[in-house]
This record gives sequence, structure tokens and C-alpha cells, in this order.
Amino acid sequence: MRSERKRLWVALLLVSLVLLGCQAATKAAEWVISSGEQEHAVLSAMPEPVPAASETAIPPILPTPQGVVRETAPPAAASVTPAYSAASQSVAFQVRLHPDGELYSGDQVSVEVIALQDAGAGRLRVEVGVDTPGGEQTGSADFGRYGIAGRYQATLYWVWDTTGLPAGDYQIDYAILPGGPSWIQTVSLLPADDLPPLEQTAAWAAATSECCTLHYITGTAAERDLQALLEMADEQARSASARLGADFPEQVSIALLPRVLGHGGFTSQDISVSYLDRNYAGSTPEIVLHHELVHALDSRLGGDLRPTMLVEGLAVYLSGGHFKPEPLMGRAAALLELDRYLPLGSLADNFYPSQHEIGYMESGALVEYMIGIWGWEAFSAFYRDIHPGPPEESGGGNSQVSWSQSEAIDVALQAHFGLSFQELEGDFVEAVQAESVTDDLRQDVRLSIRQYDAIRRYQQALDTSAYFMTAWLPDGKRMRESGIVADFLRHPSAVENLVLETLLVSADEHLRAGEFAQAQAHLEAVETVLDALEQGTGEALSAHPLAADYLALIRMLMAQGYQAQRIRLDKNTARVWVTRTGLYLDELELVRSGDGWSLPDKLNY
Repeated sequence: MRSERKRLWVALLLVSLVLLGCQAATKAAEWVISSGEQEHAVLSAMPEPVPAASETAIPPILPTPQGVVRETAPPAAASVTPAYSAASQSVAFQVRLHPDGELYSGDQVSVEVIALQDAGAGRLRVEVGVDTPGGEQTGSADFGRYGIAGRYQATLYWVWDTTGLPAGDYQIDYAILPGGPSWIQTVSLLPADDLPPLEQTAAWAAATSECCTLHYITGTAAERDLQALLEMADEQARSASARLGADFPEQVSIALLPRVLGHGGFTSQDISVSYLDRNYAGSTPEIVLHHELVHALDSRLGGDLRPTMLVEGLAVYLSGGHFKPEPLMGRAAALLELDRYLPLGSLADNFYPSQHEIGYMESGALVEYMIGIWGWEAFSAFYRDIHPGPPEESGGGNSQVSWSQSEAIDVALQAHFGLSFQELEGDFVEAVQAESVTDDLRQDVRLSIRQYDAIRRYQQALDTSAYFMTAWLPDGKRMRESGIVADFLRHPSAVENLVLETLLVSADEHLRAGEFAQAQAHLEAVETVLDALEQGTGEALSAHPLAADYLALIRMLMAQGYQAQRIRLDKNTARVWVTRTGLYLDELELVRSGDGWSLPDKLNY
């Protein structure tokens, strides 16, 4: 495989890659491979949405529980432009390696090859090979839909086993078949002895409660808080069962993840819940777990077609809110007043691409309204009796006319309640308009929308594996059987990640406390830094005075071997919750003086 491909290469111009977080210069986390007229491959710099460095020097490396922290700028990606034409259409590809960050000997490396245009991707596959001292390791995968976004990509889970390999540079060969481009990516493996201390001893473990089996990684916050988490799982499972009037037929498998993925919760074979001290997604584990338990039980209760809007709305309603307890009808009324209401038909047909928080607020309020009007039994009978379309009148077999989700809802509404979806929306809006909206509620809704827009924008820019539409969430059972922990333990932890994540954590804390001016200031700081990064502004982390304060605090703490998890800033004092090992939180109080921030005595630990 390698020899034929090498003959296609006449020149290979290497560019230096600026690192993001824990990424090594030789590990190109994102390569863009686009088709063109050139006969030979050329490697060249290509701008990313996030600009080049605001700091050119790489300061000394500091070991942290999450990996290696470098004060670096976001990466400049690389592009390879070989000759390629499939069905007279150009197709560009992007490569991402997992786990995030630097690679170490012993890692199980996965590869995502993303087709940046859909054209032809469904007919393609990728072959990957790596020459090692023990022989060539190869793998292949077809292109298909991935994630909530349905992105076209080929996903090769743990295709390269680096166990026992010496540290050094390795070349990964890629070929798109049939007739597509081929290219080589050079990556570096660091010695296994250089693994961060937490990873050297981390392993999957499990604990069982009345309802659930909790899977967690040792040395993380989940191990520290395990007993409370077991009790929480039982409490939330009992609540979900009572609300749905059904029991879980078997132990529920819950994976507690030490990093943010999406907004903190997913349900597939496992329920996956983010549980960590610096949870910038702003979610509370109790509500997120309850929400996901409702999904798990709801799916077992069945239904020919359970429209996404109603699936999510039911989980929000039965959990008493989305990410926190909240008056659903009142929040829908605030959306109307803020002119942020989304028509239900378009929301039903485009739920996940719609503004996330608005969609969940509206759908939860709609389910609350329907149950309030018709009662649980009537709603449940309607909900379980929605169908994707009628059988074809001609043609025989099992063919079916396909309705949109809004059309399917409309048909079921008319069958059960004698009204159309449009008529239901009119009645719903009238009921919502009758709700009183306080200024506090209006402010909370406005800032909640802004908060989650900022979170998703941050993820797309600086924590791409976490972005909810295409989050990196491999098979948990297989990971546990193989002892793979790096996919969840490693995530971007550069200084810009720490600054923006702690700002987002603070914004959420202020918003929950009803401190709207402070919440808005923290969100403005995040937005200003992201603007500056996108525009290539030098010293982007100092573009807003609040971000500059957080940067100064984090740098001082890094110099002392700490990693900040939460920061509470009050003029010239700051209370900071930090870790050294990932398991225990220390609470520190810092004081600002003319020389910057200083660290007096530890408060408690």
C-alpha cells in the first residue's frame, strides 16, 4: 500500500503546526485534503476559523491531571491537494485523530476522515495503514452518516495500536477508494513514561446501586463522589419510573465521563453523563441524568415514530426543566416577548439544527400544555400512535409514504383530538401569552440562550470533539473491555481553554444565582475573546478585562502546579477551586496587589 502511494509523491513541503492545548507539533489534529488539478501532492498552510498564535513562544510544560498544559495558540491546519475527481465532482476531506492532544506509546488511536462535501461520499471508503517495527497495521471503513448532524465520514475506531512501539515519528498512509486521493500524515509518539500521572494509573471501575451500574475512571471526580452519585442514580431512576409509570427491566448502565461532551448527556447503549469539576456546559448532573433516564425508559415503551421534538420535550417536562428547574410555560412566554419563539412546524422538522435552548424550552412547554389539557393517558396514547407515513396504495411490499415529522404529528393530532398541528399551535400560543413574565425570568431566558450559544461556539473553535452535533463518543462497553481511558481523559487544556472554560463556569453560577449583570459580563468576556481569536488579534486572551484577570490568575496557579476548575472573582480577591491530581479539590483565596495576584494560605481542602 505504501510503496505505490510513495511513487505518486514528488514533493512534500512540511509546515510547522502551531499547537492547540496538548497537541504535539507533529500530530496534525486536523488535515484538510481537497481535490484539484495538481498531479502531485503539496502540503501547505491553510487558515482555520480560529487564527494563528497570539503568543509565539511556547513556555515550559507543566504536568497536570488532564495532560500537559502549554500556553499556545489555536492551530493552523494543513492541507494536502492531490489530484482527485470522482463523478466529475470535487470532494474535500478532513482528518482528526483521537485521543485529543499528544499521542503516547500504548495509545489506541482512532481516525475520523470527514468528507467536507456530501457529493459521492456515500460511495467511498478509506484505507489507512501505518508501518511499525512489528509490521504494517491497516484498517478500512466506508463513509456514512455520523452523529446528530449526520456528517459524512469514515470512522476507524482504534485502528492503530501503539502498544509496545518505541517513541518517535510514524507515517499514516491514507487512500480514498475508488480512485481518490492518497496522502501521508506524520505523527509523533511520546514515550509511555511521559504520560501525565493521572493516566499512568487510571482505569475503568464500576459500582452498582439498586437501579444502575456506574462506570467511572479512577482518579477522577466521579471516584471521589461515588457514594453520592450512587444515591443520586437511585433517586433519579425512581423518579423517572414514577413519572412514566414503568420500571426499568434491567440494570441501567451509566458512564460518568471526566470531560464535557455535548451539553453533558447522551443516551445510546449506555447513558453517558459528563461529571467533572470544570463543567463548562452549565448542566447539573441530577437533571441531566434524569433527562437521559427518561429517554432510556421512553424508548423501551415504544412507538412507531416518536418525533424528536416530543421526545426531547417529554424528557424536559418530566425532569422539571432542561438544565435546571424552570417554569416551562413562563419561559415560553418570555421567548414570545423576546421575539425568539420558533414556529412549531419548523422546529419539529429541524429540531437539532434549531437554536438548542429555545427548542428544548418550547418543546418542554408544549408537552406540559398538552398533558395539562388532555391528561397523561390521552397524551401517551397519542404520542405512542404517531407513524412515519401510511402504506403505499400501490406497489405492494412494505413500502411506505414518508411524512415529515410535522406532518406525522398533524395526522396523529387529528386522529386523537380532532385538531390540526396548526390549530394546536394557535391554542398553545394563546395559553403562553396568558402567562405572566417577570423581568428576572426574561433576563434569565435571554442570557440562557446567549450562554449556550457561547458554549457551542467555544466547542466548535477550541474543543471540537465535544461539539454536540458530532461529539466523539465511542462504544463505551468496548472501551471498558479494552481498558481505553485516554479518549475521555485527554481534552484540550491550553491556557485559552482554561480561561474560557472557567469564564463559562462562572457565567453559569452567576446566572443560577440571579446575578444577571455578572453573568452577562462573563459571557461578554467569552464572546470578546472568541472574536479576537477569529480575527487574529494579538493577545486575544487580554481582549476583555475580565478575561485578562482570569488569564493572570490561571498563569499564576499554573506556575504553582495547580489547574483551575472554578473561579469566583470579587474586585481584588478571588476564590479559586483547583486540582493537582484530578481527585481532590483545593480551595484557595488569592489577593490582587500592585505586583499581580498572590497566593496566601489555603482555606480548606
